[in-house]
Amino acid sequence: MSAPGAYYITTPIYYVNDVPHIGHAYTTLACDVLARFQRLDGKRVLFMTGTDEHGPKVEKTALEQGLTPLELCDRVSGRFRALVETMDFSIDDFIRTTQPRHEAAVQALWQAMHDNGALYLGSYAGWYAVRDESYYAESELTKGPDGGFLAPSGAPVEWVEEPSWFFRLSDWGDKLLELYDRPGFVLPESRLNEVRSFVKSGLKDLSVSRSTVRWGIPVPNDPEHVVYVWVDALTNYLTVAGYPDEGADLWRSFWPADLHMVGKDILRFHAVYWPAMLLAAGLEPPERVFAHGWWTNEGQKISKSLGNVIDPFSLVEKYGLDAVRYFLMREVPFGNDGDFSHTAMTNRLNGDLANDLGNLCQRCLTMIARNCEGKVPAVGAFGEAERALLVRTARLLDEVRELLARQEIHQALVTIWTAIGDANRYFTAAEPWALRKTDPDRMATVLYVTAEAIRRVALLVQPVMPNAASRILDQLGVAADARHFGLFGEVGALTPGSPLPPPEPVFPRWAEPAEARA
Repeated sequence: MSAPGAYYITTPIYYVNDVPHIGHAYTTLACDVLARFQRLDGKRVLFMTGTDEHGPKVEKTALEQGLTPLELCDRVSGRFRALVETMDFSIDDFIRTTQPRHEAAVQALWQAMHDNGALYLGSYAGWYAVRDESYYAESELTKGPDGGFLAPSGAPVEWVEEPSWFFRLSDWGDKLLELYDRPGFVLPESRLNEVRSFVKSGLKDLSVSRSTVRWGIPVPNDPEHVVYVWVDALTNYLTVAGYPDEGADLWRSFWPADLHMVGKDILRFHAVYWPAMLLAAGLEPPERVFAHGWWTNEGQKISKSLGNVIDPFSLVEKYGLDAVRYFLMREVPFGNDGDFSHTAMTNRLNGDLANDLGNLCQRCLTMIARNCEGKVPAVGAFGEAERALLVRTARLLDEVRELLARQEIHQALVTIWTAIGDANRYFTAAEPWALRKTDPDRMATVLYVTAEAIRRVALLVQPVMPNAASRILDQLGVAADARHFGLFGEVGALTPGSPLPPPEPVFPRWAEPAEARA
């Protein structure tokens, strides 16, 4: 893993034959949540994303659009950069595979594999899907409606015969199976079973160059070939970590990567081909590959042909950034497939955000503003209920840390919202509005304990909803430099008498605009 105190997390780099959709936003958002959490927890983080820009698909699409391949890459890569801004992703590096630093890394990795005897020149004949940039055995194919063969993804395949460099993947089956015995190397567990079964069925050497494609990185000492686009793309994780400068601080701090986050459709590339290539080059494999599920739209598979692709830019414009970020991380157990629906989105906005957290903040802070001179209330004696809520919220950081170490983002939010429910029940049962006349000191204590519980919750929701959390912490008077987890518990507790700004609602209820209903 990364050096102590360091954490390296990666998204897959996204292919530039299409514009960003909900799947791209989902993967990068999950990484952003984990990266933000690690920073707040005191880690030095390297979080990267980027675009995969070589291969025949780019050549073909550029030709169809009357562009050069690089012009197409510049245009689409710009949209992925815009997604980073729109979704407020806290990336540290955005890589493009057309950058000179990346070409140097790819050729260095190739040379290392070649020098170790892992590559040989031969001839490839077999089925290839341009859309997937992947080779398939005939046993994996099905017949399409027009009589042609289709890949498991549904992409058409074509028969390819050409000279090719091969990677001796067949040499690495036993080493990969040993790697899979390492706890947590592939998550969820169901995905580990898939790759283990694939490797046990027998590995064939992998074609890793193309001699009929020009848009790619030249093979060292053999310019008639370009590096197969998946070898090119996977190497980006090394490039960002400073490879091939293995003496640099960046490399020594962050390689091997702590987590490669991928969609389940590209698990084989990341959990079979990639670690085998790294081992063949004398490099350490990543600590973990996590393969998450796919989204459907109102129960339907998402596809351009159905016209139901979910545009993340439109989603944020309609519902707001924090709401979209929360929904995507909360709606389904992370790793499973999930269904997007506007009804489910509305229920999360009005239930979890407006009713639960938003209402708790508004009721507590409004009472403080009206009854405590707009200052953090004075604290009296704690009863059993106060102690129980403070103990409960004090445990949250350890619980969430443990869940996020396994990438259980959904469950972490369930845990936080359970504590929010506890705080709401405490507040309602204590009836501070009644205590205002009968026991104002007790009222102040109830308001203080509730506000402190809100502070702890707000600290923990920062990775998911950074803007909303910031507004809550602003209203609690928590300084910008006091929002890290080192001050999570009693050590960072609110100071009685500190002035607070006037409260403002953070999560308004969502109602469909009248024109949309019409």
